[in-house]
Amino acid sequence: MKKVKLGSQGAIVSRMGLGCMGMSEFYGERNDAESAATILRALDLGMNFLDTADAYGIGDNEELVGQTIRGRRDEFFLATKFANIRRKDDPSHWSLSGKPEYVRSACDASLKRLGVDHIDLYYQHRVDPQTPIEDTVGAMADLVKAGKVKYLGLSEASPVTIRRAHKVHPITALQTEYSLWERHAENEIIPAVRELGIGFVPYSPLGRGFLTGTITKPSDLGGSDARVQRMPRFMGDAFDKNLALVERVRAIAQRKGVTAAQLALAWVLAKGEDLVPIPGTKRRKYLEEDAAAADIKLTPQEVAELEAAVPQNDIVGERYNPAAMKAIDRS
Repeated sequence: MKKVKLGSQGAIVSRMGLGCMGMSEFYGERNDAESAATILRALDLGMNFLDTADAYGIGDNEELVGQTIRGRRDEFFLATKFANIRRKDDPSHWSLSGKPEYVRSACDASLKRLGVDHIDLYYQHRVDPQTPIEDTVGAMADLVKAGKVKYLGLSEASPVTIRRAHKVHPITALQTEYSLWERHAENEIIPAVRELGIGFVPYSPLGRGFLTGTITKPSDLGGSDARVQRMPRFMGDAFDKNLALVERVRAIAQRKGVTAAQLALAWVLAKGEDLVPIPGTKRRKYLEEDAAAADIKLTPQEVAELEAAVPQNDIVGERYNPAAMKAIDRS
C-alpha cells in the first residue's frame, strides 16, 4: 500500500490505517490473539498507521497494541488520544479534561501502557469546553518539545476551535467521523483543514460496520454491543430504514464486482489523498478485504451515484446518543 502525507508537518502514513478500538471494547467479544494477528497482518499489507486511545477498554487497547508491536515499534506510525476520563472501578463513568496538568499525566500513562518512548500522533479525543483550547494545545506542544510526541491532532473539533489550536502549534491531523452515511464534515470542516494544511482522518468510514452489508438485523450484533445500546441509527425503526440505504450500496458493489465495504472505503479514498481513513476490525479476513479497497478506482460518475444512493436527508437517527452528542464541539 502506498504512503501519503498526513497534513503538512512531515508525517507520512499508509493510504489507509487501522482503527483498534473494537478490539478491546464496544463491538462484541474480545479476542486478543486474533486482534494481535490482525495488527501484524496490517503491517504485512503495508498499513503502518495504528489508531488507539486511552479510553478504549479503559487502557486495555493501548496495552494490547503496545505488546503486539514491541520489537517492531519503528515500523508503525502510532496514534493515540486523551481527554475522555474513564475508571476501571466504574466503566460507566465518562468525563472530559483538557487541563494542562491532565494532558501531561495522560500522555505519561499512555506511554507506559504502550511501552514506547514517544507517540507519533497525539490527539485530543474530545474538546473540553471548560478549558481554553489554547491551554490544552499549549500543553500538548510542550510534549513535542520534550520528545514525547511528534505530531498533534484534534478529534471532532469545530472549524473555530481548529483555527485557534493551529495558531498555538501546527495541527497535523483532525479525526472526525466521515463516511457515505455521515457527511457533515463536508460543509465546513474539510474545507477548513484543507485551507490550513491539516490532514483529515475519517473514523468509522464503514458506518460502524453498517455499510459492509453484513449487519442485516440488530440481533447480528448481540445485546451487549454498544451500537444497539447507544447509537440511534441502529435502534428501532431507524435500523430498517437505514438498512434500505445499505442495500443500494450493496447493489452497486455487486454490479462493480466488489464488496459493499470495499466500495464504501473506495468512496472515502476518492475524496482526496489528504483523507486517510482508519476502518476498524479485529479480524484478519476483514482487514484484507478493507486493504484491497485501496486498489479500487471510482470515476466521478460512480462517486456521484453512490452519494445519490445514500442521501443524507434519508439517514434516520443521530450518530450518537444525546449525552455523547453533547461532547461534540460545535463552537
